[in-house]
Amino acid sequence: MPHNSSIKVFSGSATKYLSEKIANSYGVELGDVRIQRFADGEFQPSFEESLRGDHVFIIQSTFSPSDNLLELLFLIDAAKRASAYKIVAVIPYFGFARQDRKDRPRVSIAAKLISNLLVSSGVDRIITMDLHADQIQGFFDVPVDHMYASRVFIKYIKSLEIDKLVIASPDTGGTKRANSYSKFLDTPMVICHKTRKVANVVAEMTIIGDVKDKNVILVDDMIDTGGTIAKAADLIMKNGALSVRCMVTHALFTGPALERIENSALIEVVVTDSIPLKTTCAKVKVISIADIFADVIRKAYNNESISNSFLF
Repeated sequence: MPHNSSIKVFSGSATKYLSEKIANSYGVELGDVRIQRFADGEFQPSFEESLRGDHVFIIQSTFSPSDNLLELLFLIDAAKRASAYKIVAVIPYFGFARQDRKDRPRVSIAAKLISNLLVSSGVDRIITMDLHADQIQGFFDVPVDHMYASRVFIKYIKSLEIDKLVIASPDTGGTKRANSYSKFLDTPMVICHKTRKVANVVAEMTIIGDVKDKNVILVDDMIDTGGTIAKAADLIMKNGALSVRCMVTHALFTGPALERIENSALIEVVVTDSIPLKTTCAKVKVISIADIFADVIRKAYNNESISNSFLF
């Protein structure tokens, strides 16, 4: 790193609420970004200060609409053309991550395409959290720091001081995540096995494991329409559980999600602020991940190891 390389932190327009918390936790001011919008919907982001020789961190989650991803790509390209020394994309929520493989004929592997776009735009490093599939890290030809919200969730779970605790996965895809929690907390684990006929619609669900007279915590990476998590919670209670909560990193909360949560057996839904909540309900509690990202940004800038930033 050049001796004159200073750190500059910028935010895309979709994630400014979180970027301000991260910058405050780090102890820097957010840099000045302007976005010029044209009448036809086209837009052009620009940095309103010099980046020459600087270590630039650009924070933007890539949830819908796709303009958020495009804006991040444009900002990376602008930073590269402004002679930034290093460009790091901080992506608290990496969108399109569910498209990490060909699960049926003639579909795109969108997560791989987006990784190619980010690398081609000039990014030097990616910092993200709770990817839908761990193997997406391998899609990038630059370093990826993959953080886990378990750091904040475990602390919260311990503060509840719950007896007879069981960790549950709402589907078989989340088994590894749930297993990590259960090992760390030294608790049993159960799995909800679901089948789908179409996307976002759960056809059938069964429980593998014992939840009778237990306090259950479901863990997952995201809630979209809320169908899976609500169905899993109701099924767990029908099987004799004392209570059921869930800890989920990315709160997409589309369509009837909040209504389903409100009407479900869940007594609490704990999420992070990786995505801004447009609406919420009494059962939803938000825990900030700003300190985690500020810590990792500091270590990345100072070329320090981040291995102790992982909980598991």
